[in-house]
Amino acid sequence: MTVKEVLRAHARHQAVHAGTQGARAGTRGARAGTRGARAGTRGARAECGNVRADTRAGDAGTRVEGEGGPTSSAAPAATVAAGRAAQELGIRRAEFELAVHLGLIAVVGAPGGGRPRVHEEEIARLREQPGFPDGLAERVRTVGTAEGAALLDIAPARFTRLARAGCVSPVTFYLNRYRAVVWLYLADELAAFASREPELLAGRTPSGMRTMLESGADWRPRNWRSQRIDRLLNRTRDPWVRTAVQASALDPVQLAEVVDDPYERAYLVRVRPEPVFGRPGSMAAREAMGELMLADDPDEILWRRVNLTLELDGAREDRPAPRPGDDGGIRTAPTVRAGAGSRTGTAIPASAAEPAPPSVRPGAPGSPAAGVPTGKGLLARLGWRGRGAG
Repeated sequence: MTVKEVLRAHARHQAVHAGTQGARAGTRGARAGTRGARAGTRGARAECGNVRADTRAGDAGTRVEGEGGPTSSAAPAATVAAGRAAQELGIRRAEFELAVHLGLIAVVGAPGGGRPRVHEEEIARLREQPGFPDGLAERVRTVGTAEGAALLDIAPARFTRLARAGCVSPVTFYLNRYRAVVWLYLADELAAFASREPELLAGRTPSGMRTMLESGADWRPRNWRSQRIDRLLNRTRDPWVRTAVQASALDPVQLAEVVDDPYERAYLVRVRPEPVFGRPGSMAAREAMGELMLADDPDEILWRRVNLTLELDGAREDRPAPRPGDDGGIRTAPTVRAGAGSRTGTAIPASAAEPAPPSVRPGAPGSPAAGVPTGKGLLARLGWRGRGAG
């Protein structure tokens, strides 16, 4: 029924009602009947005005919803703090933070700053997944060397060799009482490796892997850096933030050779993304994090310099870095909510993606440096000409 039809039907109803009242009032006098008819007419007009006002309000609400999304005309979606979200999901706080880092749980920034929060809709989505709550807890379960070796049914020494050779990658770490780094691995990834490469769990170690291990190679820090950078890149489309992520793997000297503009370097420090829930609490942990974040192998350093150069070119094309005296109106690109990219399958551009770590046959020749572009302009900008492999 259209608005006009509603108005006509309502007017007819009011007229019938007014006529009835007028007939009853006719027994008291024509004057009272006339007053009743006039009153009925005024009531009908008032009711029609109310209908029009309600219709306009409904149309306005529809327009707001269409422009701003399904919840723009309603109250903002409710959010909860990380601690409460972890309780409702049945996982520990450390497991919750790891799930956010892995992109399993989407978080949103708190209004006015502060720690990120979780939408109640996100909690409901996770609670409706099959196998809840054990399924989510299992996806973020981490194990150390001893437990990982037991999971793969191998000796701890063999597990350490596989990890050093890059066959399995750590997802996080902690410092023991001697301030030594203890790497932790996702149990799910270890199980996937065991089903994918069962021949590496028994028998003699491949000769290429033995040679690499005897030379002192240890791919655990590099693999941890690679995965961390990839996950940070997956959270944003802003070209300057992506450049800052790549820059985080280079020390100040290396960074200054690639980014020669001091204002750009300062801007990269400002926009560099931090862990969602802050850095490790202790000073020793922060120092360990700072050391582990820096590339320490010549070919890894070169690869990071290449990626930084490519990301920097894209950032400069998008917008200049702010300078002293700028009014702060620099345009920024939208960022992706933590966790959103992994669920929607957001791809990482090839220019920013880390090459796959060494295959489970680390003895095979080749390294990321072999695929570096050879254009003279790029190598000159990298400052790598004449430096050699060391």
